[in-house]
Amino acid sequence: MSIPERIRALRKERDAVILAHNYQRPEIQDIADIVGDSLELAVSAKETSAAVIVLCGVDFMAETAKILNPGKTVLLPVKDATCPMAHQLTPDMIREARAAHPDASVVLYVNSTAESKALADIVCTSANAVRVVRSLASREVLFGPDCNLAAYVQNLVPEKEIIPLPAGGHCYVHDAFTLHDLEEARKRGGKIICHPECRPEIQKGADIVASTGGMVRAAPDADAWNVLTEREMGYRLGTLFPGKTFYTKEDAICDDMKKTTLQDLCHSLETMRYEITLDPKIADRARAAIERMIAIGR
Repeated sequence: MSIPERIRALRKERDAVILAHNYQRPEIQDIADIVGDSLELAVSAKETSAAVIVLCGVDFMAETAKILNPGKTVLLPVKDATCPMAHQLTPDMIREARAAHPDASVVLYVNSTAESKALADIVCTSANAVRVVRSLASREVLFGPDCNLAAYVQNLVPEKEIIPLPAGGHCYVHDAFTLHDLEEARKRGGKIICHPECRPEIQKGADIVASTGGMVRAAPDADAWNVLTEREMGYRLGTLFPGKTFYTKEDAICDDMKKTTLQDLCHSLETMRYEITLDPKIADRARAAIERMIAIGR
């Protein structure tokens, strides 16, 4: 029996659902039940009837799935698959910022730890950050941990003061896109679409700024796209729209997203490792912030 066949058999045996982020390896995307962005995976985790959720992504995504499904088993196939940006923000930073800005709301990107989410008023994703911030009554908004996403929100919601937390929080993959990359894209032709985790000057030079889910929705509007985000998004788009051309940057790679292999996924289902466990008090507080986001929607 091949590894994919074994995974499918185990999935049925365990009553499991396999969720995979758009940045996962192609073979992981191909075998997953659901592939999507952070918001799509969060909603899918909340809606699933499966007893076991296997999250092929990084730790904060598996934590989010567990927060929304406290009675289910949530597995992260690779224990040390993490998000460096999420760990740039600590609970102490949030407490200190709240003390300095007592009238501000705290909006945390879903790319944050459970401990940080537990201190947020509401969570957001890149797909709904603007809508979430607009929903708040406060003028001041503490927003973390991505300063580039904060700048994106500030540009579209000028009536509020967006305070990045921390000031330099960023995704090393998206922050590495340069004006030279934009120039090369213009020379190739096709529309340019970038993720809001890219720097403001890249956002300004792109035709469209969108989450990975937004990129999927935009794809039918042009025959060729320069996709300024993690490389594997090009595979996802090419799978969904085989008649179109998607240019990506070969070295735009999230190392942690590439840690999960088919062998890891198979081993996780065989051994039920690695199970996500959270402090119930932290999970309860984080769940309230996440559910407020889901209620607002995309």
